[in-house]
Amino acid sequence: MPPLKVVSLSLALLVLTSVVSSLIGLNNPLLSLNENQVFYLYSTSSQVLAGIYGLTLTGFIFFRNELSREEFEDDTLTVAVESLKERYFKVLLFVTALSIFTIAITNLVISSESSENTTLNTILMNSAQSSFAVNLLVIAYFIFDVIAPKRIEKESKVIQQRVDPTPEVKDKGSLEDFLTNFNQLEYILQKYGQAYQSQLEGETKTRRISNVRLAEFILRAEKINYSLFEEIRSLVSLRNSIIHGAEPVVSKRMVELSEKILKELAGALNVQI
Repeated sequence: MPPLKVVSLSLALLVLTSVVSSLIGLNNPLLSLNENQVFYLYSTSSQVLAGIYGLTLTGFIFFRNELSREEFEDDTLTVAVESLKERYFKVLLFVTALSIFTIAITNLVISSESSENTTLNTILMNSAQSSFAVNLLVIAYFIFDVIAPKRIEKESKVIQQRVDPTPEVKDKGSLEDFLTNFNQLEYILQKYGQAYQSQLEGETKTRRISNVRLAEFILRAEKINYSLFEEIRSLVSLRNSIIHGAEPVVSKRMVELSEKILKELAGALNVQI
């Protein structure tokens, strides 16, 4: 689920539960808490939420390091892993903001308990517990999303749909032609990048320089323009997504584009194909 959708659904649920529970609390309360019960319930809620958030953050840091290790060992995972990291980071930002809001409003409940404004107290109490419940649901979703099996395969399919939406039968191109063009493109990138590899011996002893990184070197050397670099990056993303679980299909447009990119790159570097 995209982070924006997670945020939208969570905020909608928070507003809905807060309004409904506050209306019930004002008109026909199901529970009546004394001062000690309010202090205990809301202080405990804050402590529990802070503990769960801390454990979630710690676990995510270790998991993120594992993703980085997988990316380091296989450069074809770079696009999928970076996309996962970005999505997880956005959800984590929302979890953090929601946790801060929940703890703040529970502290506000405790601070305003002695107030004689029972209407405000009731709204704050119900809103705080609604926020606490929604917060736990979002954290649970985040945890299961992070540890979901075949996450690389699923993200690869998302990337494929973004770069080259699965074409209709009549629009399908030749996967063989696409891979042939890509292999030639990769050969040119790797051959041209040998000069950079010799200058970065410390890095290349542990890993091969990725195709996107090599294309970036060529861009910085002003051998190609930024538009061609972006096209190469899209091509690499599509090919890597197919390797790691996306459907092995490409559109005619991408086959034609791969041939065009290959010719432009070869021309820019004066390479015969």
